[in-house]
Amino acid sequence: MTFTVLIPARLASTRLPNKPLADIGGAPMVVRVAQRVLSGASLAGRVRVVVAGDSPLIVEACQAHGIEAVLTRTDHPSGSDRLAEACDLLRLGDDEIVVNVQGDEPLIDPSLVAAVAGLLLNQPAASMSTAVHAINSEAEFNSRNVVKVVLDAQGLALYFSRAPIPCWRDQPLTANDSAALPSPPPLRHIGLYAYRVGFLRRFPTLAQAPIEITESLEQLRALWHGYRIAVHIAPHAPGPGVDTPEDLERVRRLFGA
Repeated sequence: MTFTVLIPARLASTRLPNKPLADIGGAPMVVRVAQRVLSGASLAGRVRVVVAGDSPLIVEACQAHGIEAVLTRTDHPSGSDRLAEACDLLRLGDDEIVVNVQGDEPLIDPSLVAAVAGLLLNQPAASMSTAVHAINSEAEFNSRNVVKVVLDAQGLALYFSRAPIPCWRDQPLTANDSAALPSPPPLRHIGLYAYRVGFLRRFPTLAQAPIEITESLEQLRALWHGYRIAVHIAPHAPGPGVDTPEDLERVRRLFGA
């Protein structure tokens, strides 16, 4: 299987301005993300990595480090719109597979990228795929900032929610009691997606779903319109992303070490 990894990158960021170009060990963060994906032994010879930037500065920085990049519009309302434009710029066919890796994930696990892409080969009914890992704390299970998902017998998503799902009717959770979590453990969503290109081109044209607006979760639009999402269960949580100056300093220390 061969596929394309697209890394959307925009300069505007409320908490960390010019985030894609933030230096990490002598290279911009978005370059470090691309290099990390390309370093994966499980992806050798199978993956094309392209940064989809909204500024010539991003494209130039990538090209200076030997990373392929395309310039996309600045007015896209969402990352999926930017990815769809990138597919057109790269002339990708509708049957090809692309993986969306965020430009602020310099510690992304390449094997996780390969697993999510591979799901679409094994799940022909799915238009997109994603990943999860087990939740092992009551605080995560109840947090609205942690997105949960429940699956069917084929490993396809039934629903995503910020609420604690599945709700265990007969045993209320007690504070900080991980033993009181449902069994099997609930699943936390990891924001990594693979798409069939034809579906990715169609997705921005779909009307927003009421549940998408309520939960503020874009992937619910796909479920609302009848598309299926295959889900890979990862053995552990992924490495931390970069959202704040503190996150950036932590990742810089890791690269320095």
